[in-house]
Amino acid sequence: MARSGTLIAPRRHPPAVTQWVESPEGGRERGPAGVLRAWVEVMVRPRRFFATGIAAGDQAPGLVFGVAVTLLHVLTRFALDPASVPQIGASPAASALFALLAVTVFIAPLGLHLAAAVQTVALVLLVKERAGVSKTVQTVAYAAAPCALAGVPFEPTRLVDAAGRVGLELGAVPFEVLRIAATGYGAVLLVVGLVVVHRISPARAAAAAAVPAALVFGYGFGGFDAVVSLTGVTVGDLLSLAGSAL
Repeated sequence: MARSGTLIAPRRHPPAVTQWVESPEGGRERGPAGVLRAWVEVMVRPRRFFATGIAAGDQAPGLVFGVAVTLLHVLTRFALDPASVPQIGASPAASALFALLAVTVFIAPLGLHLAAAVQTVALVLLVKERAGVSKTVQTVAYAAAPCALAGVPFEPTRLVDAAGRVGLELGAVPFEVLRIAATGYGAVLLVVGLVVVHRISPARAAAAAAVPAALVFGYGFGGFDAVVSLTGVTVGDLLSLAGSAL
């Protein structure tokens, strides 16, 4: 028993790495409405979102958001360009379903954590004082918000054929521009998120985000392919140009 007049402090338990409670303090709202609200906020008010919507040790909403964005990207591409569905079995519908399950369960979560790991290494090399790994994972996930719009195929003629061959002369340029704009804005959001979450300068954030942005937005969501298709300039050409300039 405690002696009279002695206060015994309550035992404190360390916080869990990832909280799966309904409304953690400072975390994002769960459910489809929460994902949609987060998408609008990060697209329209990114600095405010990254300042208030990222919670330490609460990766669940960010992971769900990143998977949802990737799934919508792939769904759009499959729906508008059936030829992009990988042929896994005899049935096209079964192939599409299997591919979507693989994206949801394996590819998107694994890709998000791989990109976050690369981003963490870059921050360790460039930044002394920084936020935790959990906040970095969430920053990368929410920065992918614009890529929900980047799944439109480059060749709209396939869509027009089904609509009576109207407007075939439009070509693919508007769709390539859309993907370049979406992936480019995603890279910008990643830099903004690093500035706000890790409290670093824009220049240092841009340097830290260079490789992760190239992996996620350039290769993962097809930004580099869109640039090559639109301009004919390859990534190798750009690297050669940069090397000759140095």
